[in-house]
Amino acid sequence: MGGVSKSAGFRVIGRLVGMPVATWIGVALLALVGAGLAACATGADRGEDSGAASGVSAVEASAGAARGAELYATHCASCHGASGEGQANWRTQNADGSYPAPPHDRTGHTWHHSDALLLELIRDGGGRYESATFKSRMPAFGDRLNEADRLAVLAFLKTLWGPDERRQQAEVSPPRR
Repeated sequence: MGGVSKSAGFRVIGRLVGMPVATWIGVALLALVGAGLAACATGADRGEDSGAASGVSAVEASAGAARGAELYATHCASCHGASGEGQANWRTQNADGSYPAPPHDRTGHTWHHSDALLLELIRDGGGRYESATFKSRMPAFGDRLNEADRLAVLAFLKTLWGPDERRQQAEVSPPRR
């Protein structure tokens, strides 16, 4: 009886036994509706990301995130930190026009960008966004990480965000087909 003692459960049943059939039916319907709502509650209702917003099942997202964690540790952590914390003073431009590597956790800005842009940055690096006043130090990983690997890294990055950041990021990321 999920958190209700047996004696309390028996007291409720004892009270119901003397009730009219219509009351029994009403109580039974309420119980069924409550159980149905509890069973239908999603991770998003609890502030979790099931992956559905990005078109990925929860199982795929968790498997991808585990693989992504391994790839992140190998290819990304040396700049962005083992926990996605980024480098110190990441908002302060260096003398060469570049910036320190930003955090990928909820304190950074990664979650402001769509899946498509993040996957492009992982694949192609940041050189495309360079200008006279901005230099990117983000290397391209397209020659080292295939599409499945890049998706896994992205799945891992999303585990570093809170529910609000995942929800906001999902809003700027149309579902992949």
